[in-house]
Amino acid sequence: MTEEPATEIQLLRSHKTTLIEILSADADFVLQHADSRHLLSHRSYQQVKACRIPSEKVTELLDCIIQKGPEAAQGMLELLKDQALQETFPMLDFIKDLQVSTLNIGEKRTARKRRETPYLHESIPSKKIKGQSHFTHTFPLKPYNNVKSSHTLSGCVSLWTGSRLIEEKQLMTVARAIGRCWREIGRLALDIKSVKLEQIEEDHSLHVERVFAMLRHWQTCQREKATAARLHSLLSQNDWALPPESIDFLLETD
Repeated sequence: MTEEPATEIQLLRSHKTTLIEILSADADFVLQHADSRHLLSHRSYQQVKACRIPSEKVTELLDCIIQKGPEAAQGMLELLKDQALQETFPMLDFIKDLQVSTLNIGEKRTARKRRETPYLHESIPSKKIKGQSHFTHTFPLKPYNNVKSSHTLSGCVSLWTGSRLIEEKQLMTVARAIGRCWREIGRLALDIKSVKLEQIEEDHSLHVERVFAMLRHWQTCQREKATAARLHSLLSQNDWALPPESIDFLLETD
């Protein structure tokens, strides 16, 4: 049976260990080429550049690229096929044979837009008034922070009422998807103080446990506002946006 082509992000993730081993031979060379192609934000570039150990620098670079989304991942794969990198790292030759899904970035965006609906409608029964019968009122509900149309109305309503709170197993799944840029996500996306992040880093030695502790702290602080949909919204914005396939499960309804 023929193996289906993988997405750009899946390819980078599946070959991440091999790429770290190969590219660590000259991590600064790779970083400068990635920066010349504008694959990183200025903040991410400075963060990667600050890493002292070559293997950590490459790991941070790949994590930032993966977190930025499919377009950046596609740019990274094109960079790895570039003649300059192929000559510098002969073992990268295997990259040329990788099959990427034929659905390009523009088509993916178009497909997503077609699935989006500008307004949702719901008939809400009013409270019964003495001497009157029930009546219904239909009104439009605008999407909350770009919540996708695949998130049903019942899920959206639960977002506002706080009934669909996020679960610990969901937090752990999200924690596994967040790379070494977790401090940036904590400060900018989740509004967690640097002092708290430093404390979490000291208390936990494993990366995934640090990220999970950060998400649990956010959950505790937000209380009834700590819904799965709200966390999805926070992690889908700006430079720290996580790949949709790693967090879209938060929008699934029971």
